[in-house]
Formats: sequence, structure tokens, C-alpha cells
Amino acid sequence: MRPFWDRLYAAHADLVLNGHRHFYERMAPMKPDGTADATNGIREIIAGTGGIGGGTLTNLFPLSQARNGDTRGVLKLYLYDDSYAWKFIP
Repeated sequence: MRPFWDRLYAAHADLVLNGHRHFYERMAPMKPDGTADATNGIREIIAGTGGIGGGTLTNLFPLSQARNGDTRGVLKLYLYDDSYAWKFIP
């Protein structure tokens, strides 16, 4: 996946959304190598909190800022021309 992340970073992507794990986790903006980059980094949010079953919070990423494996919900995104915002809704 590294070539994919390299291309996203070079294109100044802001956000990557995933739902592959059955919990919510939000990472700080980062470079493709996984190090922090508050200015130009890509934020990743895993929002796999719909459906049945809970998520096990294992193998957390070092830049993880928030996580929840017990609450079902949806991720609401606010998309603007020059920014974005989010809200997790239980």
C-alpha cells in the first residue's frame, strides 16, 4: 500500500476513510511512513461501527487520537472547498 499512500501524499490528499475493522479509530495527520505531519499529513479515520458485532481494539496505530469499539454509529462528514470536519454520531 505504500506506493498508494505516496501518491496520495504527493497529491495533497487530506483524508482517507476506511471501514474494514468493526470499531472507530481516528489517526493524527501523517506522512506515508507513519510519522506525524500536522501541516501536510493525511488523516485516516476507520469507521466500521455499523452492523453487528463489536470491534477489538488491538494493534492500534501509534498516531491514534481516538478509538471506540463499544459504540455503534455513523461518521458524519462536513466537506468544504478548503477543509473538512467530522462528527461521530452514536
